[in-house]
Amino acid sequence: MTIQIEATGCLLCHETAGDEPSFSGLVRRCLSCGFHWTAAGGGGAAQPDLFDGSYYHDYFARAGQWRYEAARRLRWLRSAVHPASLLEAGSAGGYFLEAAQQAGITATGAELSEVCVNYARDQLNVSARHGCFETLAPTAATEAVCAFHVLEHVDDPRGFLTTARRALTAGGWLALEVPNIASAAAHRWGGSWPHLQPGCHRWHFSPQSLTRLVEECGFHVERCDTVSSRYYMRPRRWLSPAGVSMLLADWAACGSPRTTHPRLGDHIRLLARLPKGPVIR
Repeated sequence: MTIQIEATGCLLCHETAGDEPSFSGLVRRCLSCGFHWTAAGGGGAAQPDLFDGSYYHDYFARAGQWRYEAARRLRWLRSAVHPASLLEAGSAGGYFLEAAQQAGITATGAELSEVCVNYARDQLNVSARHGCFETLAPTAATEAVCAFHVLEHVDDPRGFLTTARRALTAGGWLALEVPNIASAAAHRWGGSWPHLQPGCHRWHFSPQSLTRLVEECGFHVERCDTVSSRYYMRPRRWLSPAGVSMLLADWAACGSPRTTHPRLGDHIRLLARLPKGPVIR
């Protein structure tokens, strides 16, 4: 599929002052606030449907990688909170749910791919429901809602965050990860930046724009930083040619060999919390 978006106003600031092309014309940039979204007719080859079996042809063969990423994300979440329950929107094959369940957390997922839901249930023995997160009726309020590389895909990010708020208990937590349009790599690669993906990514966030959107949807942002792609590289690949090349590029761009950075890494990680008072549904 190839995304076609006709913006009548900026999603973030709602201004209609106009926008300009960015990233070789694949993206539009709001002239008022700098928020980015995929350009209508912005090109990009059509990609397989994200939710049919063909897209996931090679996905399940990389279980070791997905488990490594899931463990890192769970450790990051638990550095701030130890939820007794969580709901993952866009749970894919269920590897994060598996990690959470093994840590003693009651975890369930919502996933549009029936192939993935069946795999999660049958192969990983985790709880996943088939359908759209925004329309599936919650079974019970949960202490954390997690969505990793999901918000850039959805039709309406504000609607998604409203659904997350309604699914949470008072004082509940939101954990998000999305590509960072303000990353050093995005500036270096321009229109060739791999995370643009105009065939399936609708919205392009920076730490500033993601923080603003989440707070306008009723959350208080507790943490927001970025990580490089090397953060999810398994140790055995660190000294590979690709790993060394990424290290040198990150070091040159960010001034440090670390895999975390306040704003220049490839992926934004955000933890936010609802107020502890009565939840506004």
